[in-house]
Amino acid sequence: MSDITIRDDRAGGRLEAYAGDEVAGRIAYFVLESPGRALVPVHTVVEPAHEGKGIAGSLARELYAISEREGVPVAPLCPYVISWAERHPDVAPVADPALLDAAKAWLAAHPDRF
Repeated sequence: MSDITIRDDRAGGRLEAYAGDEVAGRIAYFVLESPGRALVPVHTVVEPAHEGKGIAGSLARELYAISEREGVPVAPLCPYVISWAERHPDVAPVADPALLDAAKAWLAAHPDRF
């Protein structure tokens, strides 16, 4: 997976992987504020031309790295990130059930966001 750069567009709610100037993949997420702050990944997409290159895994790993740097947990709702986290418990701690419930409620209250 050479020549891939990952950028966090926090305002846009996207963690994006770039191959040159082209977006090769992304994790759409939001920041939960209550009952506690958390990064909530909702959906992971890798463009067809870039599938099979480890981009989704690199995005998930970077999301958890951001979480660790900022001291903010991840409350994953994205099936890919949930699966990735289960395979990498060394870098992806299990999410607090209360944060997961709050994230699901926030998402249900904002159906047009994702």
